[in-house]
Amino acid sequence: MPRLFAQTPPQTQPFSFFLTKSSQNEPSSEPAKRTFKKTPEKMIADESSLDNPDLGPFLLKLARETIASGENPNKALDYAIRASKSFEQCSGPGLDLAKCLHVVAAINSSLGRFEEAVEALERSILLLDVGENGSGCEMVKFAGYMQLGDTYSMIGQLDRSILCYESGLKIQVEALGKSDPRVAETCRYLAEAHVQAMQFDEAENFCKKTLEIHREHCSPASLIEAADRRLMALICEAKGDYEPALEHLVLASMSMIANGQDNEVAAIDVSIGDIYSSLCRFDEAIFAYQKALTVFKSTKGESHSSVALVYIRLADLYFKTGKLRESTSYCENALRIYSKPVSGTNVGEIAIGLTEISAIYEALNEPEEALKLLQKAVKLLENSPAQYRTVAGIEAQMGVIFYMIGKYVDARKSFENAIAKLRAGGERTSAFFGVVLNQMGLACVQLYKIGEAATHFEEAREILEQECGTNHLDTLGVYSNLAATYDAMGRVEDAIEILEYILKMREEQLGTANPDVDDEKKRLYELLREAGRVRSRKGKSLENLIDSSSIEMKKEGKKTWGVFGMRT
Repeated sequence: MPRLFAQTPPQTQPFSFFLTKSSQNEPSSEPAKRTFKKTPEKMIADESSLDNPDLGPFLLKLARETIASGENPNKALDYAIRASKSFEQCSGPGLDLAKCLHVVAAINSSLGRFEEAVEALERSILLLDVGENGSGCEMVKFAGYMQLGDTYSMIGQLDRSILCYESGLKIQVEALGKSDPRVAETCRYLAEAHVQAMQFDEAENFCKKTLEIHREHCSPASLIEAADRRLMALICEAKGDYEPALEHLVLASMSMIANGQDNEVAAIDVSIGDIYSSLCRFDEAIFAYQKALTVFKSTKGESHSSVALVYIRLADLYFKTGKLRESTSYCENALRIYSKPVSGTNVGEIAIGLTEISAIYEALNEPEEALKLLQKAVKLLENSPAQYRTVAGIEAQMGVIFYMIGKYVDARKSFENAIAKLRAGGERTSAFFGVVLNQMGLACVQLYKIGEAATHFEEAREILEQECGTNHLDTLGVYSNLAATYDAMGRVEDAIEILEYILKMREEQLGTANPDVDDEKKRLYELLREAGRVRSRKGKSLENLIDSSSIEMKKEGKKTWGVFGMRT
């Protein structure tokens, strides 16, 4: 939904000039002097003319024309800023100034000046909060909130972005009603934003609203409903609800077939193959992938990124079924396409593809090759602020591989980079952030930075308790690591308290005969035995105490979440 620029104002009236005659009672030998009203071109360079009510609309028109012509955007920005000053002087706070600030923000965003864009948009919203509230005010304010949400999204601040979209939706519903098709588009926008933020329950609720409104206004089997169902399928798959996801995809495919959208049908076949693969229905998955591959090769060419995507899916599937030679061959085919991408290929697609191939090579026990691919992916995305979460995920996965091959300094550095990006992006409370903190703690343990490790484990515990609950396996893994760290620091009573809780939870979940439960009992027994005497022993190595299973980085699913997002 285009909303980067405010609506073009009505065309201004032609600028006129007038003649001042000399007094008839005072004849003069000199010709009568002509006094002209300043033309717009002259007024542009004259700050004293900003109080002319004709100047603001003219300058705003020039700004738009400059942008459309592809000329210097700094020149367009100068026109837009001067227009805003003129509107402010002539009409004060109101719709004209707010619309002009939307244009100023859009140009700043295109120049990468996101802070200035945010400032202009926040000001435009505030102007309408305290100023004009007449006809059209609500939708201009709506546009401001949505544009502000887009701007926050571009700099990776998803939480703020979603809050802006929700504020815009509230205004839109009040102005248009709950069932307007435009409200459906905003709900879909919010669903996609929540998917990007890995908030799938919220995404599902908004997607359901979108489907309900579109069913009311659109014909059966419409392309719009098909798009909604594909989004719903993606959400269901991310939640592990594979059967409903498959149902939505089949219905979407039928709509696309009815409308002759062959490439879209092929893309849906890829998604159907993903679902079948997750359900271990491998023959059906191969059939779906091969159908898509045939269409993509014939319509887009054998070197298109869509073909590479299917190769990666087949490589992953053949790895799962133990056909390692075929898996490697398909990886190599995809890499050949990515090494010489066709014109117009999005670097984000290549980066995500490289991370998926890296995961396969890691599973094939080729960590060095996996690391090379991840490093290439990071390099491709390093100048894209909106891809901060993707880059953070890649760097975290690099940290895991470094850890597994014993390069603990490199592992700690990679985790540190990932944590810094996630903090800057406002993800200090996400479950993924808690998992990365846990991995950072493990790397610190191996470098004997015990105090630093404890700090990371404690923060991870707090986050995972909030996001996953105290009984979740990830949370229990952090508890186990923290108990071991406390023991190494001499905080035996704290370690015992944690281990007693872990043992209770393990027994409830796994039963008393489970080997993991037996291990926890042995660890607790040893600490209880030593707690009754003075601890004069040397610090123990944590290798036997740390929960070794927790080093496996939690995967975020197999799906790419739009412009946003990655597969790890």
